[in-house]
Amino acid sequence: MEIKNIESIEQFQQIIEENNQFVLLKNSLTCPISTAANQEYENFSEKDGIPLFRLHVQHARELSNYIADTYEIKHESPQVIKVVDGKPTWDTSHSNITERSLEANCL
Repeated sequence: MEIKNIESIEQFQQIIEENNQFVLLKNSLTCPISTAANQEYENFSEKDGIPLFRLHVQHARELSNYIADTYEIKHESPQVIKVVDGKPTWDTSHSNITERSLEANCL
C-alpha cells in the first residue's frame, strides 16, 4: 500500500474522517534510527492492507505535537501509531519498529 506523507492538522483530521483505521509513522529526516524504522515501514507497505501515512517531524512539528497532545502519547521519533475509530490502539518507537512488529499489530 502506498505511504502518503502528511504535514497538517487538517490533513490528519481528514484521514480520521475517511479511514476507520490507519497507521502513522512519525519520522525524523536526520536520525539514523528513523532511517532504519522508515525502511521497515517501507517494507511493510508492500503488504496489502491498512492505509499508511508518514509525517516528517522537521516539516510537520505542529502536527506531531497535536497528535501527542490529542492522544496523550509521548512524542518519540521514530514512532508508529495505529489508529482505529479515531483512537490509538497501538504505538511503538525506535528499534521496536520492524516489519514483523507492524505485521503482528497492524494487519
